[in-house]
Amino acid sequence: MKRIVLFAVLLTTTFGYAQSIVTYEKPPVFSECNSEDVNQLKSCFNFTLNTFIYENFKTPQIVLDESYKGEVQILFEVSREGEFKVIYSDAIYEELKAESQRVFDSLPKIKPATYNGNPTFVQYSISIAIPLTKPVRKIDSPEEINQLTKKDSLNATLSDEFDVLVEGLKPYEKLEYSSELNVPFTHSYYARFDAEMNAIGTNSHTAAKPFVYSDVARYYDIKAEKESLAKDTDSWLGRKLFNEHLVEVQGEDYWFTVDPILDLQVGKDSEADFSSTYNNTRGIYIQAGLGKRFNLTASVYESQGRFADYYNRYAESLKAYGPDPAIIPGRGIAKRFKDNSYDYPIAEAYLSYSPADFLNIQFGHGKNFIGDGYRSLLQSDVASPYPFLKLNATFWKLKYTSTWMWLKDVRDEVVVDDAFLTKYMANHYLSWNVSERLNLGLFESVMWADTNGRGFDVNYLNPIIFFRAIEFQTGQGAGNAILGLSSKYKWNNKVNLYGQFVLDEFSLADVKAGEKSWKNKFGFQVGAKYFNAFNVDDLLIQAEYNQVRPYTYSHNTQVLNYGHFNQPMAHLWGANFREFVLIGRYNYKRWFGDAKMIIGQRGLDYNTTDDSVSYGGDIYRDYNDRNANTGIEIGQGNKTNSFMAELQAGYLLNPETNLKMFANIIYRDFNPDAVNASTVRSGSVWFSLGFRTDLFNWYNDF
Repeated sequence: MKRIVLFAVLLTTTFGYAQSIVTYEKPPVFSECNSEDVNQLKSCFNFTLNTFIYENFKTPQIVLDESYKGEVQILFEVSREGEFKVIYSDAIYEELKAESQRVFDSLPKIKPATYNGNPTFVQYSISIAIPLTKPVRKIDSPEEINQLTKKDSLNATLSDEFDVLVEGLKPYEKLEYSSELNVPFTHSYYARFDAEMNAIGTNSHTAAKPFVYSDVARYYDIKAEKESLAKDTDSWLGRKLFNEHLVEVQGEDYWFTVDPILDLQVGKDSEADFSSTYNNTRGIYIQAGLGKRFNLTASVYESQGRFADYYNRYAESLKAYGPDPAIIPGRGIAKRFKDNSYDYPIAEAYLSYSPADFLNIQFGHGKNFIGDGYRSLLQSDVASPYPFLKLNATFWKLKYTSTWMWLKDVRDEVVVDDAFLTKYMANHYLSWNVSERLNLGLFESVMWADTNGRGFDVNYLNPIIFFRAIEFQTGQGAGNAILGLSSKYKWNNKVNLYGQFVLDEFSLADVKAGEKSWKNKFGFQVGAKYFNAFNVDDLLIQAEYNQVRPYTYSHNTQVLNYGHFNQPMAHLWGANFREFVLIGRYNYKRWFGDAKMIIGQRGLDYNTTDDSVSYGGDIYRDYNDRNANTGIEIGQGNKTNSFMAELQAGYLLNPETNLKMFANIIYRDFNPDAVNASTVRSGSVWFSLGFRTDLFNWYNDF
């Protein structure tokens, strides 16, 4: 077991320090080696260290009495100050480990190793053979220069195992920031480079998210940003905590990083009966590159949590078929944990391959987003992760995105043989930079279900065909097609205007007649971003208005609604709403602050005089159950006015992993006209603080 532990320590340390081991120009130098030729310094270092150990090591009496033959394994470091530090030792006798520690503590301070002329630390592993044998100096031949010397006597040299591990490794060059991996999509982090991506004259396409690092690198140097935030720390723990990935390795044709994922927070909800809220997420995050065109990433989360009362009620309203009590919004199915908490494991991963400079292909399990705003009426990331295949083609002033998704309807009424119903979604998005200021985007999407043995319809596999035409050929009831339009105008380098329009169904005759027909199922978004607002660097102000008419995204075949895991695939509120969003984001070095205010009006479907009637807010309901054919207005049904304000401030602990320390406070005022156990008036304050590896968006504004 001890050898396994030692190997794990060696492996982890090797990965974290490979760059230091193979890139120093000069090894540490004992005073006895000052006159040596530079090519013989390694040999002299080994011999001098071996000799010191031989002359000072006192074999413990118990070892002599039992005639023990074996070895002591030691992992040690020579610091930037030239001091020896034992990191780990392993031996069958505690007395041998204690004596090894004593000997290393008595080693003199020496000249440290150097890299680019500057002092640096190095690490070595050695094996001390018991009983001791006097070392013999061997002068390196030309073929052995720049290689680690090997001794047959004392064996107190750099371990052969260690040499194999670092052979072929290079200094880690942070290749992820020029790779084909996605920049993890969070609104707060994307705000850091939003201004550069939207400057006049850039040929960027900013609606289809997440962005790929190589696309962002054309306009913003993420690597330089990360390096500028690095702290000046010498210790291994300090570097790993504040500056580096836990494990970072680069070879000739590959690289990878490994990091822990944490979301540890505790808080208090003013309305809750329980004493506190909390979230306890632990996981692992892996990024890798093979060659120049193939990348992959994977993240696995194990989580338990208890949230604000309104959040828990919403999570339980999403309940899937089966015994599990809730779906955590944006994450996945949760089982009961203790009395009033949830356990919700999640795994996300994808492969990214770019066979040519203009084409990127991704296959994985995650989320996608289309739009320049905080919300999206076309496709958002508010639902749980799902399998997807995505093609991004960029050429001239165009970017074309085709995405195919495998979704689930998890309601009791559609389950077959205890299995969730599979449904499919395919969309196309064409982004066109009409000029250096104006961008237009065309969107189409279709949803169909795995009913009557239909499965995945190859008619929708073509990445450039029009879905509406296919829907007519396969039967208008076979799919639910949605069309959309997006736009962005760069007023100047400080102000961007943007918008979206989504069309589910439309009757021009009814519009002319002024009848407010239920058939007019559409929504729109208008917004503006103000970069470096009021001449304050890195201050972003964003204002946005969203409105969607009743019955948009729903269908007369209920499984063809625009949803997944009982959550909308577009706006968080479904349909039948209007809202105004105001956001401020500020960054100063590692400090950050976000403020958000949302004022909205919604028409809820339940707790009205007749709950069997659909008023168009719940996209999972059949629109044939509507309350009327005409006179349809936003807010009909159980009219609800809501107000939400959120403040968050914190400190970025590690720029490489996006680990943050934060405090967050939410005030929510929710006022439906009619109330009962499932729809209640609320005026809650939710305060929380903690640590989070920020890799995805949490939406608390239900």
